Amino acid sequence: MIQHLINDIDEADFDVTRGGQFEIIGWLYQYYNTEPKEVAFKKRKYAETDIPAVTQLFTPDWIVKYMVENSLGRYWIDVLHARNDSRSEVEIAQAYHWQYYMPESQQNEQVSLKIIEAQKELTEVKLEDITLVDAAMGSGHVLVYAFDVFLQLYESEGYSKRDATENIIQYNLYGFDIDTRAFQLSYFALSMKAREYNRRFLTLELSPNVFDILEYTDLSVQDFEDLITTDQQSSDITRLLNAFHDGNSYGSLIHFTDPIDFLEIESIIDTKPGEHQLSFESIELEEKKHKLKEIITVSKLLCRKYTVGVMNPPYMGSGKMNDVLSKYVKRHFTAGKADLFAAFMERLRMFVSANGYYAMITQHAWMFLSSFEKLRQSLTQDTLINMAHLGTRAFEEIGGEVVQSTAFVLKNQNLTEYVGTYERLIDFNSQDRKETAYLAAVRDQTVDYLYRTNQANFKKIPGSPIAYWANKNILSEFQIGTNITDVAFVGLGMRTGDNKRFLRLWHEINCELFDPNSKSADITFKAVKWVPYNKGGNFRKWYGNKEYVVNWKNDGQEIKANTKRVYPQLGNNLGWKITNEPYYFKEGLTWTFISSSKFGVRFSPQGSIFDVAGSSLFTTNHKDLLYLEALLNSKAAYYILQLQNPTLNFQVINIKNIPVKYYNESKIVSIVEKLNRLSSLDWDDFENSWDFKVHPLLSHIADDNLSIWYYSVVLTNRGAKNVPIFRLLGVK
Repeated sequence: MIQHLINDIDEADFDVTRGGQFEIIGWLYQYYNTEPKEVAFKKRKYAETDIPAVTQLFTPDWIVKYMVENSLGRYWIDVLHARNDSRSEVEIAQAYHWQYYMPESQQNEQVSLKIIEAQKELTEVKLEDITLVDAAMGSGHVLVYAFDVFLQLYESEGYSKRDATENIIQYNLYGFDIDTRAFQLSYFALSMKAREYNRRFLTLELSPNVFDILEYTDLSVQDFEDLITTDQQSSDITRLLNAFHDGNSYGSLIHFTDPIDFLEIESIIDTKPGEHQLSFESIELEEKKHKLKEIITVSKLLCRKYTVGVMNPPYMGSGKMNDVLSKYVKRHFTAGKADLFAAFMERLRMFVSANGYYAMITQHAWMFLSSFEKLRQSLTQDTLINMAHLGTRAFEEIGGEVVQSTAFVLKNQNLTEYVGTYERLIDFNSQDRKETAYLAAVRDQTVDYLYRTNQANFKKIPGSPIAYWANKNILSEFQIGTNITDVAFVGLGMRTGDNKRFLRLWHEINCELFDPNSKSADITFKAVKWVPYNKGGNFRKWYGNKEYVVNWKNDGQEIKANTKRVYPQLGNNLGWKITNEPYYFKEGLTWTFISSSKFGVRFSPQGSIFDVAGSSLFTTNHKDLLYLEALLNSKAAYYILQLQNPTLNFQVINIKNIPVKYYNESKIVSIVEKLNRLSSLDWDDFENSWDFKVHPLLSHIADDNLSIWYYSVVLTNRGAKNVPIFRLLGVK
């Protein structure tokens, strides 16, 4: 390992005079967790011991600086302005060399007055009063950079580096984690940072305020019953012990909805046994009192308010949480229960005091998905100051299009009309390019990827997505227009419960049992087993992707029986799986649920059932259906979908919320009819269609010149290779 450290890492990276050495600690620790992470990722649910490995992700240096400078730095600028410092925020930031600080936009008079009024409370703030917490500190990257910023602030106030160091460690920085090794690295990094500026630090008996949140499974309230004198003491101790029984699962999510009287509990553990009382039992009690004191120390800090919160929270979908963590998150963080990072968004907000700031980097799903709508509503009660919307590849070690990130700063103050600043960095395809683009936006705020918008606009769009790039015309249509849901039914389709058993490609079946034109579920299914099934597929507009069939014999008897067997709790109400059955076999529009870039709907004539991956839309009027088909296949519709949900999924709720404006209906319907007909002909020109007759290149050759070899080889070469040749020839 030492050889690799010497040979594989640039010597300059170890140069403490130019920074970067702390990043090595973080990267080494992340790769230390690589093997445990790979093992854990294969599990259906993560065990408590898996959580540190699967949630460890080292934050890039520039994003840490962005978060700290725009939260802690911004708060200090507020303090200076409260003291009547005449410099602009840009001038102050430049004086401290905060190159990642993004100045706020111009505000209206009402908002400006509220900001000034709030700043009046900061006139007496001292540096020792400003606290910063990282609720999932990892190896301490955020805390170490915050140390540097605090050091700048203290020096500007006339402190020596030695005195400043003591104050920073003692009063300003706090951190929590469930990973013991990460805690040790944070403790080490902060201690070495302090030692760098105060050579006597290691002899001062000062410890960084960073804590490993442990779990205590060997304590109960009965252990202290001889010391407890009130019911309130008993209740408070019980609550503490219950919370820390699973401390390694909950971490800093631990909080108490009702206050705890810590002074009363401390009076219990501070009692000293007399000499005549010494025994094995009393010694054991002292050990348990010591553990309770550890719990109290951490709990008091978990209940505290901090000026600034900064963190890169752990990511874990609700489906991967173990039962203990899942129940706790659902009970205490209902708005963020869909993912662990969202629960921490709620928790960090609880940590921060009025007029304080909190900054995070998270997955960007919370900005758009309906499962995070309540979270958005709670967060927008505060003020979204700035956002660096990163998109994919914000982390060098994570490739692909799945993980999309955003970094942002909020202020714990309700300024409804506040105009925030948003840097749209999603089109820059590497970590370094995103950083370069962000710095360019700081220097030149006229770049075309920097947006300024009133956060009140988000509520104008159904679901309140953080669609900061929406133009005024679209926002107006959302307010005054008719939504698709007012003129059509949009819904999910069926979940068969066992696709391997009930689904086939149409050329895999006995075509004598297939009816491609079933008009209703009421027909007699004695001779028919398979019917068409819309299941998404590749991107395609107007018509096509008709490849799958589903076993719907006797009105879906087998599928329904299997559903009842697997989900007995449903009884006869199978709507959760056999969804929207009244719309089966009706003409409608269908689309592909998952797509990496484009969106297109296809006309589906009578005779098909639809799947979740092929969600569908239905109207009572054929012309209305074609008009909506034109709308949904337009660039305007795709733009609106991206406003609501620029992820890989086109959800039913997003289609429902698209505004509809009618004009030139007859002409548009006529054009759509032609497009559907042409697209249908195009689909049927190839043998993956069950209505295929002849390849278009051969369509003008006389039948008597087409040999039986052509029918047996060419026509059966691809999708039709399993179709009886005589059926293709029209021979019964």
